[in-house]
Amino acid sequence: MKYSWATSTHPGLVRSSNEDSVFPDSDGSAEGPVLIAVADGMGGHAAGEVASRIAIETVSTEEGPLGERVEEANRSVMEAAENRTDQHGMGTTLTAGLFGPDGTLEVGHVGDSRLYLFRRATLLQVTQDHSLVAEYLASGAISAEEAAHHPRRNVITRALGIGWEVTADTHTVHLRPGDRVLVCSDGLTSMVGDDAIAAILDAQPAPQATGWALIEAANQAGGEDNITVAIVDAIE
Repeated sequence: MKYSWATSTHPGLVRSSNEDSVFPDSDGSAEGPVLIAVADGMGGHAAGEVASRIAIETVSTEEGPLGERVEEANRSVMEAAENRTDQHGMGTTLTAGLFGPDGTLEVGHVGDSRLYLFRRATLLQVTQDHSLVAEYLASGAISAEEAAHHPRRNVITRALGIGWEVTADTHTVHLRPGDRVLVCSDGLTSMVGDDAIAAILDAQPAPQATGWALIEAANQAGGEDNITVAIVDAIE
């Protein structure tokens, strides 16, 4: 399988710094394997930026199953936090996809960044948010509409940097030519609903134009957080 991808990131309209990180940091096309990853950092004194960068560096340089690489990224973040008092408590989400030459997509995920599959005009969220609101929604305690505006919607229940042991969710997706994959931070999904995201993915043919159209939509909705998107098209 051949893939074409584009990655884009923007601080949004409210925050002065960007604590998101993305891999790779340039657009391209190639036959698999191709690794795509998005991390959304958190922590004061720019520690979130450090945590997300460490996570991306680790997952992109380690070898082995992707879930284990995500868990190794957690250990790297924890070690860095131990060595710097100003970085204690820093953390990050990490959502990564390894696109294989046979069309297999291996997913490793911790946090509330997301990976979506867009196939034949249908958008499917592959990852599950590790957040308090997602748990409320899954239990039926709140509706999807209530979840979108819940005051605790940014409370994450699982992330890298919280403790030495973390379990990464893993998924396997079998891609087809014409499929499009979106990996993004919650700076997009907290501002733009799934229907609007699907419409943009459907309307824009080029990955780079699609990424910036999504960022523009998030900023037009308020741009309250950093916004990072990666678009991968399965070509043949």
